[in-house]
Amino acid sequence: MPAAHSSPETAGDTISRQNLLLIGVLLVASFVVILNETVMSIAIPVLQRDLDVPPSVGQWLTTAFMLTMAVVIPLTGFLIQSAGTRTLFVVAMSAFTAGTVIAFFAPGFEVLLIARVIQAIGTAIMLPLLMTTVMTVVPEHRRGVMMGNISVVIAVAPALGPTVSGFILDHFGWRWIFGFVAPIAVAALILGAVLVRPVGERVSTPIDYLSVPLAVLGFGGLVYGLAGIGESAESDSSVPVWVPFVVGVLALSAFIVRQLVLQRSDRALLDLRVFRSRQFSLSMGAMVVAMATMLGTFIVVPYFAQTVLGLDPLTTGLLTLPGGLIMGLAGPIVGRIYDTHGPRVLAIPGTIIVSIGVWMLVFVSPSTSLWWLLGANALLCLGLSATFTPLMTLGLGSVEPRLYSHGSAVLGTFQQVAGAAGTALFITVMTVVSTADREVGVAEAEAISHGVQRVFTVAGVLSFVLIAVVLFIRTPDDPAARHTESSDERSELPEPV
Repeated sequence: MPAAHSSPETAGDTISRQNLLLIGVLLVASFVVILNETVMSIAIPVLQRDLDVPPSVGQWLTTAFMLTMAVVIPLTGFLIQSAGTRTLFVVAMSAFTAGTVIAFFAPGFEVLLIARVIQAIGTAIMLPLLMTTVMTVVPEHRRGVMMGNISVVIAVAPALGPTVSGFILDHFGWRWIFGFVAPIAVAALILGAVLVRPVGERVSTPIDYLSVPLAVLGFGGLVYGLAGIGESAESDSSVPVWVPFVVGVLALSAFIVRQLVLQRSDRALLDLRVFRSRQFSLSMGAMVVAMATMLGTFIVVPYFAQTVLGLDPLTTGLLTLPGGLIMGLAGPIVGRIYDTHGPRVLAIPGTIIVSIGVWMLVFVSPSTSLWWLLGANALLCLGLSATFTPLMTLGLGSVEPRLYSHGSAVLGTFQQVAGAAGTALFITVMTVVSTADREVGVAEAEAISHGVQRVFTVAGVLSFVLIAVVLFIRTPDDPAARHTESSDERSELPEPV
């Protein structure tokens, strides 16, 4: 069977103009779709009033978005190999555009939630498609810079989401969060349909239909269970919170066993042989902690600023702007440093800066100044900018080229599960603590402050875990030997029965 992605396009020392144009189109489209991950963080308090929903329900506009991505992304490794770059781009942007238009005209919360799910389907395909394309067409010694540009998409777009959302809410209303994005999405769809070309070789492999529901139940059950804890803290749930956890663990276990069997004949929906690389496994573990911390923070801080400090949506959104600009400016610089000096010189100080930013937020209160929040967010974003690029580049660069699409799918899946879990965990801790305080007579602002303090105490502990993990990352000495070794391991696999 031919390799899913051959490496001749990366053999040279330069990137062709055609490939640069291809990556540019994918970067712009990815930025637009990923921006929508956090635009709801500022809009949720407004939607609570306009659509009459409580916070635990309103958060599903963000959680369902990430949950859908977590369910769809495991399919992308297979889809990239079988459908091709151009086809998937058109499908992804069409879904995102359709969801955006539906959201603009949504008459109520339920339709808006469905629209967000449709948007997420398109978003889920774009990021793995972008990363796989970069790994395929960019020479290894220049991947750091390109991954730095991708980190701008992954980190800056969510960071700028609240700022964009706040400006629109202050001047136009929540529907125009989608109204202004729709024409941009249409333009990206048309441009990509013309300019995006197939990359790598396609592989005709039948999809394993049993793996699809197992992935949906596995990843979906775990995240739904986390979100359900937050909802049950405010009201009685018809489904016990442990049920989705049990379903998720059982389905995910079955999914893993199924993939281990199928990958022996290269038919896995998500090829788990990428985890044979120790550096890939370490990088993915660190990405889980970093993504959970980032997206959880981007949800909780704006909520605290609006409900406790009484800031308007625009001012609240502007809190994330300096951090987003820092990440945007630092991304390519961090990539060049990676290409020259490797991952450790970036990731270790980066995670320490993340920890400092998180622990600053432990001390928030109703009297906290805007500058304290702004400084903490800026430090957090600076640290993340020095962390994401090394982890992504090292992780994907540690697997053999034929598994790039599956490595990208694993990375995207872990990011979205971690983001959804981090958001659900942070909201849950805040809700539980603040509800308990209100029951004993504590004022609402003080109760929410106590909840937020507890949230960032948990995040601070997670930041120590992140520092510990990155201490073990190393640049593989000989990529060619690494790929040869992987091929030797593959040849020793038993034949499927």
